[in-house]
Amino acid sequence: MDIGIGLPNTVPGVDGRRLVDWARDAEQAGFSTLGTIGRLVYPNYEELIALSAAAAVTSRIRLTTSVLLAPLYANTALFAKQAASLDRLSGGRLVLGLGLGGRDDDYAASALPTEGKGRRLDQQLAEMKRIWSGEHYGYAGAIGPEPVRRGGPELILGGNAEASFRRVALLGDGWIMGGGTPDMFAQAGAQVDRAWAEAGRPGRPRKLSLAYFALGPEARGHADNYLLHYYNWLGDVARQIAAGAAVSTEMAQGYAAAFEAAGCDELIFVPATASPDQVTLLAEAVL
Repeated sequence: MDIGIGLPNTVPGVDGRRLVDWARDAEQAGFSTLGTIGRLVYPNYEELIALSAAAAVTSRIRLTTSVLLAPLYANTALFAKQAASLDRLSGGRLVLGLGLGGRDDDYAASALPTEGKGRRLDQQLAEMKRIWSGEHYGYAGAIGPEPVRRGGPELILGGNAEASFRRVALLGDGWIMGGGTPDMFAQAGAQVDRAWAEAGRPGRPRKLSLAYFALGPEARGHADNYLLHYYNWLGDVARQIAAGAAVSTEMAQGYAAAFEAAGCDELIFVPATASPDQVTLLAEAVL
């Protein structure tokens, strides 16, 4: 199983230099990918911009939006161009993880309805695939640049509903779980595999998951401060999420082993703090 690390793009107050240094340190440590969390109404950095900064100071590590809320990018042609640009500039390292999100305020701020967002995502995916395949839109031809990988960047789709699993099978390259236990991952992953087989897809989908972490002497405080704030809208569930963060070497190692046993292909540890020591501490624990 590959092990990635999240950029602290949603940790309030993190400055640009810290993000850039984090990306460089993560690649040097040997992590498989840099992940980003998507949200609009929050003091976070937008994912494609944050990963563009990371791309400029790295050369090997994958760049994964885990996940970007695609329906908020209502101009699909422009969104496809932005993604292809990052993919091309990074040498084909973009992994485009997409989801719907669960917060109404992100949609309200975008003057977009929440109703029908799954259908709009399906339409976006089909349109982006046409764009990346070179469909002509006028006298100048296709919307470029051409992605490095034929047909566009790898598409990893989130969601835990039956419709989400069908979307993966019909339009994606893999699936990502945004949070939960290894047992939950195994159960949902089996449904993804079943939908994939029913769609007649060859091979198997790549399956990813996220897990929050904070390590070091102030780990519990960092996890609680960030996660209780970020998930405040969920009420008591926010406390459950904070309690589940890996706040020790043993917990991080246990999560890695359990997710691997559950069939996870890549586990991305998402930081609850941008403290400079976190990349090294996680690398020492799980790599």
